[in-house]
Amino acid sequence: MELSGQWRAATADDQLRRTAVGLSFDDAQWPVVSVPGHWRNEPAFAASDGPLLLRTHFDFPVPMADERAWVVLDGVFYQADVWFDGAYIGDPEGYFFPHSFDVTQLARLADEHVLAVEVACAPQKSHRGRRNITGVFQQWDAADRFWNPGGLWRPVHVETTGPVRLDRVRVLCRDANESRAHLRLHGRLDSDAARTVRLRTSVDGVVLSRVDQPLARGVNEVDWTLDIDNPRLWWPWSLGEQHLSDVEVEVVVDGVVSHRRTVRTGMREVSMQDWIFSVNGERLFLKGANLAPTRLDIASATPDELRRDVELAREAGLDLVRVHGHVSAPGLYDAADELGMLVWQDFPLQWSYARDVRRRAVSQATEAVFHLGHHPSILTWCAHNEPSGAAIGLQASEPTWKSAARYVAGQQLPSWNKNILDRWVKRAFERADETRPTIAHSGVMPHVPEVGGTDSHLYFGWYHGDERDLPGFAAAFPRMVRFISEFGAQAVPTTTDFIDPSGWPYLAWDQLEEHHGLQRTVLERFVPAASFATFEQWRDATQRYQATLLRHHIETLRRLKYRPTGGFCLFMLNDASPSISWSILDHERVPKIAYHAVTEACRPVIVVADRLPATVSPGDPIALDVHIVNDLRTPIERATLGAHLRWANGEHEWTFEGSAEPDSVERIATLQFVVPDAPGDLWLDLTLQADNVAATNRGQTRIVARD
Repeated sequence: MELSGQWRAATADDQLRRTAVGLSFDDAQWPVVSVPGHWRNEPAFAASDGPLLLRTHFDFPVPMADERAWVVLDGVFYQADVWFDGAYIGDPEGYFFPHSFDVTQLARLADEHVLAVEVACAPQKSHRGRRNITGVFQQWDAADRFWNPGGLWRPVHVETTGPVRLDRVRVLCRDANESRAHLRLHGRLDSDAARTVRLRTSVDGVVLSRVDQPLARGVNEVDWTLDIDNPRLWWPWSLGEQHLSDVEVEVVVDGVVSHRRTVRTGMREVSMQDWIFSVNGERLFLKGANLAPTRLDIASATPDELRRDVELAREAGLDLVRVHGHVSAPGLYDAADELGMLVWQDFPLQWSYARDVRRRAVSQATEAVFHLGHHPSILTWCAHNEPSGAAIGLQASEPTWKSAARYVAGQQLPSWNKNILDRWVKRAFERADETRPTIAHSGVMPHVPEVGGTDSHLYFGWYHGDERDLPGFAAAFPRMVRFISEFGAQAVPTTTDFIDPSGWPYLAWDQLEEHHGLQRTVLERFVPAASFATFEQWRDATQRYQATLLRHHIETLRRLKYRPTGGFCLFMLNDASPSISWSILDHERVPKIAYHAVTEACRPVIVVADRLPATVSPGDPIALDVHIVNDLRTPIERATLGAHLRWANGEHEWTFEGSAEPDSVERIATLQFVVPDAPGDLWLDLTLQADNVAATNRGQTRIVARD
């Protein structure tokens, strides 16, 4: 029985906690709120940080003698105290997984009931010393920093079971090939008495396992395995089909099914070696993007909206979405399974946390595996994003040397978050899930004792350096480009109903920075507003800058495929709310110019030359290597490369023949020329043509006279 709908709510205080949790209290004058929902979406609580006391009245049949009754809260942002008919039943914490409570004895007293839930989501005042494990939903630099996600954001329901309830079931595929798949299952069973039960497991309706299991009274943790012969494998969309299977577990007591759960999974095997990922033994260069929450008020995100984000990633040619700093709603993972989109799943630890969070983080990491582990799309877990708060230090309006020094110190010196908290959370993931690689933290440079470091966040052309610096950096520090999981630049979106440009160049800059993510000081370094006569010109210039940066970063990393780069995740795919941010799709999913640039740069086959310098002078000798990047599993044979160099009143053409092995990068030609004495634009157009593919690319520079 689902209890979604209109509840009554009031700001909680000690008086209400004593008097307003039972059946006799009259809440008719309280404002109405929606469950599921966030209280900030209700007019009465639009500016509230809570806590709120929420109540609902309902009728529920008295459980039979062999039945048990349960209250289940599917999603609580972020902590709660729960009363059933005035009796206190629990204090759940953790927003992304369900919490259940046995109310059998209370439910037998009557059939009219009231459920009261006090929900608290304390504001996080800073990116340091956080206590709520809510990730990017609080104090994030790509959304409204003052948003409070508090509320019952997923359904609340009451259910009945037999004497034994299967509270959780975890289904993990440890290894799989065309001959056999091996599943590891774990159940958390709650029994009202000591007894022996039968666990009956079926796959797609066929019973494959019957296990007799003794249980103690209370909660029992049970493991068992399942082998499946000749499985149909699940593949990422670029490699094969997405075969999915329903795994059903039934708990049978005295010949009667007491409770059952069904999860949908796929048979596949994943691994990582030196930041090169493989699925079912097939290595794959990962082209990805960080995925923000589909909506900042995630309760409002519909299944279609969640699915559309995955579709848009796939339409851009991406293989991977990194669910950045949060756990999303279930519909996102269902869509990823169905569409063959791999998922890098962040645990919702973002930047720095207080020391008392460790025990809760470890517990919630285990719950994350219960909640999501059956999804074949999930490729890896990441315990903590930027424990040193790297980007925060670099964006401060202070001398560059000072912020750079703090950044380097944060990366190199030991810290409680990086060296203790993250190791504990990583171990929790590894204990709960031995089938996937786990990353302790993202964006951490090599340091003692972690000499290898992890993936890199390299914001050339934003927080540091120039957008042209990546190739030289990669050549000097190849370990730092094994996997780049964040890079990009902010751009003003096309949908600007939250901006009033009528007073250009005077905008509500402070409001845009506080509530809409703008990093004005940084953006001004690269696209200064004063250089443009109109808002539209400035907006378009920011989008062109972002598109240029992303295109060339992606082309550089793709040419480094497996030598040493295993993939990338640009920052980021989408906005969660009206923002000026790093997204390539705004909050209405209107694409910026960069979305189209990324789509072109992520095609399965590209042809790319060394980038022309920003300017050249007459007489400069130029040599450009041209590569074919082939992500296909078939060779490119008898390919013809045409190169066309154009300048004012002149041109030159080359033609080359070449080929590329499957899943490879091949140099097909070297273009050599001397810059002509013709000031103005110089264009280089590339055309690749073969039996099964075609690709084009264009480079541009400007010829200027020598000083």
